[in-house]
Amino acid sequence: MSEVKQGWVDRWCETDDGLSIHARDYPGPNASAATVVCLHGLTRNAADFEHLCEYFQDRCRVLAIEQRGRGQSDRDPDPSHYEVGRYVQDTLGMLHALGIERPVLVGTSMGGLMSMLMLAAAPDRYRGAVLNDIGPVVEASGLARIQGYVGQGQPVATWDEAAAVAKASNGDAFPDFTDEDWLAFARRLFRECEDGRLELDYDAAIAQPLNANASTAVPPDLWAVFDAMGEVPLLLVRGALSDILSAATVEEMQRRHTALQAVEVPRVGHAPMLDEPEALAAIETFLARVAR
Repeated sequence: MSEVKQGWVDRWCETDDGLSIHARDYPGPNASAATVVCLHGLTRNAADFEHLCEYFQDRCRVLAIEQRGRGQSDRDPDPSHYEVGRYVQDTLGMLHALGIERPVLVGTSMGGLMSMLMLAAAPDRYRGAVLNDIGPVVEASGLARIQGYVGQGQPVATWDEAAAVAKASNGDAFPDFTDEDWLAFARRLFRECEDGRLELDYDAAIAQPLNANASTAVPPDLWAVFDAMGEVPLLLVRGALSDILSAATVEEMQRRHTALQAVEVPRVGHAPMLDEPEALAAIETFLARVAR
């Protein structure tokens, strides 16, 4: 099932347990173009990648998948299914259904954890990956901050109120954002309800597994996962103010994976939007090398 909408085509795929998973499919210049698959963070959706998708669709097909419980994908009646392994399974199912082979992965935060698991399981199936502000060590302070707000949001009446909510949760990560930036940020985070109010565009129940046991959000022994990825080309993007990915972890990643390229985005925390000049230039160079 598909529907042309703005610059993308809406795609849906049924999971093996009967849920409908949605993706925005930006077609690219031709059928032979490489595919970039974007995987969002814990509370986010395909809208996070709008700028990136539009920027690169003249040279690549770009698919931004919304995990169960987010965006237009179905909510899961069993919150225990909101975990990284299940999201990986859903993603692999969609790639198979759409006939996508050897894509480049772009994973933000949780999407980066998914990317690492996918690469470790079958590195030859991917041209490379961009890991956005995530690595094998997730800093406890950042994880605690995320646990403090996930699933806590209430509907609001106006977009200005939505922008204030977005700023309250993310202000430290984007100290240079203007009021206009926060309004644009809110429009990616919230959706309009039938009664006209605005609510965060994810199932609040995604917080249940995270709050019950943080290990369901961060798989154990991620250094072993990272090492299993082999020599697949990697680009690591870190926000200079990140409380999730430390500079020490980046250094160790580079020691273990000598071909890893890294770029730091100044005055940005977790996680860069990937429309920053430093991030965008690094991704452009990376894709020129691996997405041929």
